Amino acid sequence: MSTEHSNTPRADTPQSASVAAHQAREHAPVDTAPEADPILELAQAMEKPLQVPAHTPDAIRDTVAALERQLIGGQRELRRREVAADAGISLHSARKLWRAIGFPELSDDDVFFTKRDEEALATMVGMVREGQLTEETAISLMRSVGQMTDRMVVWQIEALVEDMIANQNMSDRQARRQLFDMLPDLIPQIENLLLYSWRRQLNSAVHRMALRAEAGVAAYNQGGGGDDDTPLPLARAVGFADLVSYTSLSRRMNERTLAKMVQRFESKSAEIISVGGGRLVKTIGDEVLYVAETPQAGARIALALSQEFEADEMLPQTRGAVVWGRILSRLGDIYGPTVNMAARLTSLAEPGTVLTDALTANTLKNDPRFVLTAQEITAVRGFGEIQPFELSHGEGTGLVVD
Repeated sequence: MSTEHSNTPRADTPQSASVAAHQAREHAPVDTAPEADPILELAQAMEKPLQVPAHTPDAIRDTVAALERQLIGGQRELRRREVAADAGISLHSARKLWRAIGFPELSDDDVFFTKRDEEALATMVGMVREGQLTEETAISLMRSVGQMTDRMVVWQIEALVEDMIANQNMSDRQARRQLFDMLPDLIPQIENLLLYSWRRQLNSAVHRMALRAEAGVAAYNQGGGGDDDTPLPLARAVGFADLVSYTSLSRRMNERTLAKMVQRFESKSAEIISVGGGRLVKTIGDEVLYVAETPQAGARIALALSQEFEADEMLPQTRGAVVWGRILSRLGDIYGPTVNMAARLTSLAEPGTVLTDALTANTLKNDPRFVLTAQEITAVRGFGEIQPFELSHGEGTGLVVD
């Protein structure tokens, strides 16, 4: 038994609560101003779309304010209910469109909008009222613009920052601050380039629809794909190229080296796909997904990707696959069994090789530019047993990439 004594009353005595409270008040820590927590401050600022962190230098605040007026068409002067009312729609409907384009959640008191925002909302609402679009389609169009431009803006900023770091010997922080001074002159030029590119891309899409759609369906049917009565309306060659050992390589690289490798992979892939007449659907880290209008175009792109990365000293080899079949195109992406088959075959391919399925091999077999070698029959998840074919160069030089 302990013989030590304490002035603190036992917890089960009547006076314990009052005495303990008195002692706690006597020994309570003195209130002091908490140290600034920059991470907490940034988190709080990001929750408010109009708030700038308190420690932001005045020069940057002024530059951001000037850039904002240039970019959004003037001073923020309107609240969300005012903009929705002027457009003649409910706040609920307006919020659907704003969320689709990527605006933050706002309160009724936030002065967030300009007259240009009002005009944009009125344009979309007008197309719905005139019967040109349904509300669902209008939301989908807004989402396409919001998601694509968001990614594009991040890409452009990082490209400019990386250029200043590499060529002007700046730190990352210096480069980002310098970018504030550069942007006012760059904005009109990049804006014009965006509009130019959108028009050219839309023109290319019109040509694909008008001139190639029927030929593509006919080619698919000729290969044994069935008739035109299908829920998957587009006949396309779908291809993947996947960098070998990307995960282990990325663990051994520093940030700048990894960024250079990824950028080189994406830019080189985009160039080869473009030269081959295909379309880059998306990049997913160490993998690219593309489509082409014919099986021949898809096969040439697949072989060119494999060959170019084999010869590139900076990049590892790729595994590749290309499959001709029906797809569904939605939200800028593609779906369907053809896409799944191409993905499965990519995972089966050996480094530096390209695989295809039996239907595509049958379509390409009479083209002397390609050699098709049957591989061991393999069980593939979702498809059962299939007969892969290795695709390789035949006669001719293949795609010429400068």
